[in-house]
Amino acid sequence: MDYKKHLISSDALVKEVLSRLNTLAADAILFVVDGDNRLMGSLTDGDIRRGFIKGYTLQTPIVSFLQPNPKYIKRSNYTVAELEDYRQRNLKIIPIVDEQNIIIDILNLRIKTSMLPVDAVIMAGGRGERLLPLTENCPKPLLKVGDKPIIEHNVDRLIKYGIDKITISIRYLGEQIKTFFGDGSSKEVRIEYVEENEPLGTFGALSLIPEFSSEHVLLMNSDLLTNIDFTDFYLSYISSEADMMIASIPYQVKIPYAVLQIEKGDVISFDEKPTYSYYSNGGIYLFKRSLLSYLKKGDFFNATDFMELLITQKKKVAHYPILGYWLDIGKPQDYAKAQEDIKHINL
Repeated sequence: MDYKKHLISSDALVKEVLSRLNTLAADAILFVVDGDNRLMGSLTDGDIRRGFIKGYTLQTPIVSFLQPNPKYIKRSNYTVAELEDYRQRNLKIIPIVDEQNIIIDILNLRIKTSMLPVDAVIMAGGRGERLLPLTENCPKPLLKVGDKPIIEHNVDRLIKYGIDKITISIRYLGEQIKTFFGDGSSKEVRIEYVEENEPLGTFGALSLIPEFSSEHVLLMNSDLLTNIDFTDFYLSYISSEADMMIASIPYQVKIPYAVLQIEKGDVISFDEKPTYSYYSNGGIYLFKRSLLSYLKKGDFFNATDFMELLITQKKKVAHYPILGYWLDIGKPQDYAKAQEDIKHINL
């Protein structure tokens, strides 16, 4: 998104303001800036209309029309809860400013749901052997579900939540994935790659990433199809004060018989056809960047090993139940189900 289309100089004429607002259509708001792009105020059709009611004319300086205290986001100091409040109040276009109040970007909440302060990593190195022959010449993440590859559904969902730096871990036919996404500029984000020479496990591959810019890391498998609410996931993680939060899949087991409760060989009670609830690992993790100190570069480390290590180290590991859609595309029947489900779900 070209944020500069929402900026207008303080010495512009009212007629130009009206023309620019008309061009912006559904996103009709302008931010008045000085010569250094420093935020001075905002202008909408309503501000101009109210000015005319006061007696202003087309020759009146636009600084007389502007709203001098618009909402804005300070890039170095904002909370996701604050953005969620803006969204709930139906604010759509919000300027992002630096420490000098110079506008450096625009958040369009009509297009993006939030601006999560995390680095995202997508694991896309697996061979997908259970999906042969489909994966003989195409990496599983690039198999299409609906009109686009599985991994692109996930990349687009991360972008929807304002995540603008994504690292993809590749191995099997990884060059195809690099060719498909490039550096991410076509999607107005930054996409980088790390390549596993040999399988390192879900968390082992993280040791190959030279640096992270955020304090929190979002890690997910590339072969998932899900409409998880990443904002709610992040807010739950922050409020829980967990070191790691695992997205989980609620799973129920129904027993068709009465289950006896036994103590010292005697039946002390029974449950008639009970249902037991469990939570399975959903392949999406949010955790503190500092936990990466447990990893040694190039060492194998799968997800269960990492979770067990954190628990033994007395770290807080919480879970977040995905109550929406989630599907792990591992087998041919999963892929067939995804092709049908994509017709009916909103990702």
